[in-house]
Amino acid sequence: MVRYISKRIMYMIFVFAVMSVILFFLYNLIPGDPARAEVEQYKDKLTPQEYQLKYEQTRERLGLDDPQYIRYFKWISKVVQGDLGTSSAFKKPVTEVIVTPLKVTVFVNIFSIALAFLITIPLGIACALNKRSVFDNVVQVVTIIGYSIPSFIFGLLFIYAFAVKLGWAPVSGMNTPNFQGNDWEMFIDTMHHLALPLAVLTFSSLGGLTRYVRAAMGEALTMDCIKTARAKGLKERVVILSHAWRNALLPIITLLIGWIMSVFAGSLIVEKMFNINGMGKFFYDSLVKQDYNVTLAIQLFYVILALLGNLITDISYGIVDPRVRVNR
Repeated sequence: MVRYISKRIMYMIFVFAVMSVILFFLYNLIPGDPARAEVEQYKDKLTPQEYQLKYEQTRERLGLDDPQYIRYFKWISKVVQGDLGTSSAFKKPVTEVIVTPLKVTVFVNIFSIALAFLITIPLGIACALNKRSVFDNVVQVVTIIGYSIPSFIFGLLFIYAFAVKLGWAPVSGMNTPNFQGNDWEMFIDTMHHLALPLAVLTFSSLGGLTRYVRAAMGEALTMDCIKTARAKGLKERVVILSHAWRNALLPIITLLIGWIMSVFAGSLIVEKMFNINGMGKFFYDSLVKQDYNVTLAIQLFYVILALLGNLITDISYGIVDPRVRVNR
């Protein structure tokens, strides 16, 4: 196992290096001049000579006069030391400006993913145990409709029903302006504002996962080991949870771990609709503002998440099913 993990870590380092090269040169191909954008605010305050001098000094400070491969090596050497550069929009280190949206995204996604798991896993198992029943047919129709509807449609429907018509929840934001209270009251106020976004994120993910769990569980129930377990007189609950569910976990585990890793990713559409300053909205705003140090940092963060997710998935296969060898 240690040897396998060591090999995978070396592979992850190689992939990270390749992706860093691709992303760096890709973003540097985007038209625009970061130095010009930074000094543009001084154009009406300085003489043409002073403005040009400040522009040239800014280009030199940002290293824009160096060849691109030199700029890459300077940038990546800082990245591996934890220095992600400075945000041109916020005039602060990237590691500082990225903390708040990351916390918001993690907070929102933990609740939505937990709710989705609590609903879809029992629902998928129940559908697999009652195939072609009225209950199963109704759930399949509902999940197909839910799977086919984009998340922004759910958002519009929820806003119209629960915010406009019923007035149960606010339309946007995470807190009431100028709200004062203790920690518990602040938490309740935050959850009140996040009720609609959480509902949208949860409902938009129910269809696909429910059908996936149903298919995996249905296939596991047809295995010979399940028939043997029932023939031995084991309780149905033991057969389902200890035998069938463990065999069904193998195809499901990739999806589950992918979802868990997505807790850091954020949802661009939902965050924009409800004005939540999470990673998705923050990434979009950084692109619009041409804040490429921030966008590069977020992209590399997602690359690391994907690599870690793949490693955890492979290791989990061996834990869930001993037949899967992960030590070679």
